[in-house]
Amino acid sequence: MKLTAWVKRPGSRRGIAGRELDLPGMPRTLRELIGQTVLLMVEESGRKQAGDNLLPYLTETQIKQGARDGKVGFGAVYDEREPDADKSVAAALLGFGDGLYRVFLRGEEVTELDAPLTLADGDEVVFMRFTMLAGGLWRR
Repeated sequence: MKLTAWVKRPGSRRGIAGRELDLPGMPRTLRELIGQTVLLMVEESGRKQAGDNLLPYLTETQIKQGARDGKVGFGAVYDEREPDADKSVAAALLGFGDGLYRVFLRGEEVTELDAPLTLADGDEVVFMRFTMLAGGLWRR
């Protein structure tokens, strides 16, 4: 299943990173969508770590895409540890539960992790990231 995913921040009209995701299956819930997306990113991270180029370079297309997204770089991975897929999925689900990001599908917010989800090839998914404010105390 192919989806277009965007990562955005509040107050920003442009997406930070818009890209096509080729998910291995059809997610039936938001929990499955987040899990499959994270597993895809973990797999990609592992490939980046294994494929160190002696002389890295960027194509003109990569430079233009990076400029459009707001960041031009080589995508270097400096942490040599292999990511743990299960811990990464758990952290992403915890982050969603804690309100660190929200998910929108076709312009509508998806709030329930286990509610049925209807997806079609080519749908757009937006992950809206929030930034915690510094300098305050968290009290309960």
